Amino acid sequence: MTSPRTRPADGTVRRILALFAPHRASLIATGALTVAVVVGTLSLPVLSGEAIDCVVGPGQVDFEGLRHVLALIAALLGATALCQWSLTALTNRLAFGAVCDLRERAFDHLQELPLSYIDSHGHGDLASRIVTDADQLNNGLLMGFQQLPVGVLTIVVTLVFMFRLNVQVALVVALLTPLSIVVARWMAQHSSKHFSGQTQLRGELTALTEEMIGGISAVETFETAQGVCADFARTDAKLGEESFKAVFFSSLANPTMRFTNALVYAAIGVFGAFVALGGGITVGGLSAFLGYADQYAKPFNDISGVATELQNSVACARRLFNLIDVAAEEPDAPDALELESPRGEVSLDHVAFGYEPGRPVLTDVNLHVDPGRRIALVGATGCGKTTLINLLMRFYDVDAGAVLVDGRDVRAYTRASLRAGWGMVLQDTWVRRATVRENVAIGRPDATDEEIRAAAREAYAEEFILRLPQGYDTLLDGSASLSAGQRQLLCIARVMVAQPSMLILDEATSNIDTRTELLVQRAFGRLMEGRTSFIVAHRLSTVRDADLICVISDGRIAERGTHDELLAASGLYRNIYESQFAAVE
Repeated sequence: MTSPRTRPADGTVRRILALFAPHRASLIATGALTVAVVVGTLSLPVLSGEAIDCVVGPGQVDFEGLRHVLALIAALLGATALCQWSLTALTNRLAFGAVCDLRERAFDHLQELPLSYIDSHGHGDLASRIVTDADQLNNGLLMGFQQLPVGVLTIVVTLVFMFRLNVQVALVVALLTPLSIVVARWMAQHSSKHFSGQTQLRGELTALTEEMIGGISAVETFETAQGVCADFARTDAKLGEESFKAVFFSSLANPTMRFTNALVYAAIGVFGAFVALGGGITVGGLSAFLGYADQYAKPFNDISGVATELQNSVACARRLFNLIDVAAEEPDAPDALELESPRGEVSLDHVAFGYEPGRPVLTDVNLHVDPGRRIALVGATGCGKTTLINLLMRFYDVDAGAVLVDGRDVRAYTRASLRAGWGMVLQDTWVRRATVRENVAIGRPDATDEEIRAAAREAYAEEFILRLPQGYDTLLDGSASLSAGQRQLLCIARVMVAQPSMLILDEATSNIDTRTELLVQRAFGRLMEGRTSFIVAHRLSTVRDADLICVISDGRIAERGTHDELLAASGLYRNIYESQFAAVE
């Protein structure tokens, strides 16, 4: 596989340019303003030379001609400054607008990606692509718009002006120009691969940092800070080394180009002096030539710097486009149905599934659930309970067999309508940065204030909500604002207010104290009345009243029945039950 550091041209530049296709009028205006700025800037040395030629000697000053030339210089300066301001404003709008659209495309596409992709990639790396890489691309675009066209056009127009002034001196400049080009090309080639490596390692470091911050409690608890710091140091050292190489080669651009351009300036000064002595050019003309030599030198410095920045920007853009190019979740079938008011009949027909090829998690699972029944899924950690939930919600699709709701394969329904039919409370809670009211109503944004309060009371969450500074209007700073138990009560309130047709409770009371758990269980009991409900639990005390208990083992439903039936069977369920209660009883 081709390494990112040595990857050949892959159309990234073409795709960056395509971002501006809808803005052709602005691009044309940018081109016109660029020409105006360059021509205005390069006309000044000519006018300055004419002003010098108006001063022939003491008592021989052409004041009328000098006033005319100075007036032209003042007008030209004002017009050029206005064009430069307009060019900067327009290019800023173009660059920021394009990157903003690209960032939104990347984030929107992130919502369409299958969970398998999200689960298998570092969240910090994904965030780095959308935020950091997009900013780096924006910096490169700004330099590309504002300096690259101006620099290239300045070189071309300067040569034209110099050839008009004197062909012999201009030829000296033209012959020395390839030296600057060769130097700039050499530096661009060497810095490109290091900027690509820098971008990749920066994403890895961001992902590692995000992961460690999220698990800082575990790191401190198990005193693994030293190992974590060592991992960070290794990745940081690689990033530092790659960044050093990238910056080293790019930093050579300025001094090297300055030296090269100084040679050009010196050659013009020496050769031009001899030409002036021979009458081939006036003193004012030679002064204009030296001014052009200075103008001619600057673009090479700018272009070399822009080329370096563009290499970094292209590497960042490639990572963004790679994210956008990931195949989206398989779309709903063209004839997909809307699941409206589901009855709650659920079936698993010879279901097989594995997250990785050749490593099945579920094999030949069969289950039929009548509407309104409560089904408990129990078993050892990693046996596939949560995997079944993922298949019911169609977060993943089965490898074989089918999951059916109301007699139809779930793939026959639109994902949105299928998931709207389920209410889900997970062990892993998520609270967004929003008010308490907005967090509770996340599944039903149109819920009334009274419905939100009723759901919070039903979930026994209102007690702690009213203790918050602004009650239901308190702005929560993500998961850091509340305890684990409070977050779980908030998530339970979400389900209460949504009033779904079917329920999934995956360790829904794992973070709640015993007294509150008993109260919430009663609330769940009322909520589950008449609704098909799947309950995943390790604590068997929470599933005794289920209509059907399924014991999952080795990827299959090893036992099924009521609590009393399974105890009487003296199988896996009885072993699990006795491990939890026998010592107490």
